[in-house]
Amino acid sequence: MRLSSPRWDKPLDVVEHVVSANEWLFDRPSDEEIAAQVPGRWCDYNLYFRWNDYATAMQFTLTFDTRVPANKIKVISELLALVNDRVWIGHFTIWREEKTLIYRHVLPLRGSDGPTIEQSEDLVNHAISECDRFYPAVHFVLWGGKSPGEAVDAAMLETQGEA
Repeated sequence: MRLSSPRWDKPLDVVEHVVSANEWLFDRPSDEEIAAQVPGRWCDYNLYFRWNDYATAMQFTLTFDTRVPANKIKVISELLALVNDRVWIGHFTIWREEKTLIYRHVLPLRGSDGPTIEQSEDLVNHAISECDRFYPAVHFVLWGGKSPGEAVDAAMLETQGEA
């Protein structure tokens, strides 16, 4: 016997289900938005989901717990341009008002009632994976004195075996 997927009353109910199942801290200020905090490899990330009925889409952002000093915005912008060339889904940018780094993606869902559990899990898992992968590059530029190119090259190195 095949079980049917639960019916969700609101598009972000499925996101709340995923967040709850992972036991992440979250807040649901309205039917159209949900915020959660999740652990990453290097830091905690803040997730924010917003449903837009007009666009029939879910906007997703993930913020880093890293502030970009004003004198480093240009070089970090150069780094993010290089990083974005290597990202398949979504993109990285600087939230200028807060001087923080964010990963953004919009999931268009025309013709559906909202995201599926699998889409929501994939979106979050992909974002955390990409943020964990490039987090060191940001710190190489901010505090290590590396150029954006050197930082991306260092972040892309994959080690093999164990020492």
